[in-house]
Amino acid sequence: MQKSMLNDPRFDLQTFLPYLLNQAAEGSSLEFQRLYKERYGMLRSEWRVLFHLGIYYRMSAKEISNKSKTHKTKVSRAVHKMQQKGFLRRVPDQEDRRIEWLELTKSGQAVYEDLHNLAQDYDQLLQRMFSKNDVVTFKRMLQVLGSR
Repeated sequence: MQKSMLNDPRFDLQTFLPYLLNQAAEGSSLEFQRLYKERYGMLRSEWRVLFHLGIYYRMSAKEISNKSKTHKTKVSRAVHKMQQKGFLRRVPDQEDRRIEWLELTKSGQAVYEDLHNLAQDYDQLLQRMFSKNDVVTFKRMLQVLGSR
């Protein structure tokens, strides 16, 4: 009879760092995800596009994909949905017609401002669970892992 991997003393999934990181990311993002989904019918990829454009003002879909580490197909779908909702516009590059710039509309900017405020409040709520030193250390550690 084959031994179950759940009882394998050589490997504890509950202490495996990638697993813990995934569990923490999913758990901590669900409440915020519920907010932007209920308010604006947005998916995670749309939220990422919105925030990148809100922060950087004007980007290409490729830049958003690279910066957010989101597959280009998901970014493309998100851009399409956000354009349908009137949250962003596509602006062809004047010098290179192969490039298309994305910008938030006034409506998209208002949505960004609303969700930006909610995101800041939620971030503070999560940070209050830890000491200030723990938060600084944790963020530094996540930045190192994220840059790999």
